[in-house]
Amino acid sequence: MTSTDCVLDVRDFRMDFGATTVIRDLSFDVRRGETFGLLGSNGCGKTTTIRALLGIYTPTAGTLLVEGKRYEPGSGVRLGYLPEERGLYKKEPVLDVMTYFGRLKGMTRSAAQTWSQGYLEAVGLSSHAKLRLDKLSGGQQQKVQLGVTIMNDPDILILDEPTKGFDPVNRRLLMDLIEERRRAGATIVIITHQMEEVERLCDRILLLKDGKAEAYGTVADVQDQYGGQAIRLGFSGVLPTSTHFRVVSAETNYAELELTEGSEPTPVLRELLDAGVEVRSFDATRISLDEVFLRVYGAEASTEGDATPRQAVA
Repeated sequence: MTSTDCVLDVRDFRMDFGATTVIRDLSFDVRRGETFGLLGSNGCGKTTTIRALLGIYTPTAGTLLVEGKRYEPGSGVRLGYLPEERGLYKKEPVLDVMTYFGRLKGMTRSAAQTWSQGYLEAVGLSSHAKLRLDKLSGGQQQKVQLGVTIMNDPDILILDEPTKGFDPVNRRLLMDLIEERRRAGATIVIITHQMEEVERLCDRILLLKDGKAEAYGTVADVQDQYGGQAIRLGFSGVLPTSTHFRVVSAETNYAELELTEGSEPTPVLRELLDAGVEVRSFDATRISLDEVFLRVYGAEASTEGDATPRQAVA
């Protein structure tokens, strides 16, 4: 890989806050045009890494480069960052807020206003353009924040929990917008707990645990590292006990089965049908990233908050 192929480059990164070490000797890269997933339980250091990459924090050790150099606002790199903690002027009208941020990104007032009006129309908010932002629902405000993030057609998009608080319709809308930026050639980093989105969108992923890289590679590589072949099953009935598979997870109409060593999908399907199970869908694949996440983090996944000490954020 040449240096021009590497958009984000993190090498031997360490981050201490006082006596607390949040990140330990972390190295990874993000390649031009790919969608990269930065994953982990709450508190593992994901947001801290992004803040150091963007110059918000000064690393204790290591190098973090954007397009081959330390990132500075105004450096000419077109970068859009959607933070987990949203930040907009809530007492101002929606269109005015978006136009203001467009001006900050170097757009003319006319261009920023025209772009914002088109975006609001596309996401179903054109009738809200003159409303104060605090009159919008949380999901509607999230759409505005996303618009501010992408309005200068950034070459690099960093999205921290972009679908947080979205219903399925708005989540699909957001995924379409991200895919549109991907087709336009943007490099995208997604921080999320929605593993199905990661499986669908990401080329490669990094799983952080206790500030270190627990797994790093393509989605398939990471799935293979933590489990074997699996069946994703839509069904009704009672699953039989079997030597060919074990039930990884089961709900009323859905189950994930992991094949035992040496087993194949066809005998499993036959066994299910012989047991009277009504099979609605039968997808032979790798274990899901949801299951990988549970195997890596277990009870840690329910811990709230980033590992960054509160006083360091202020």
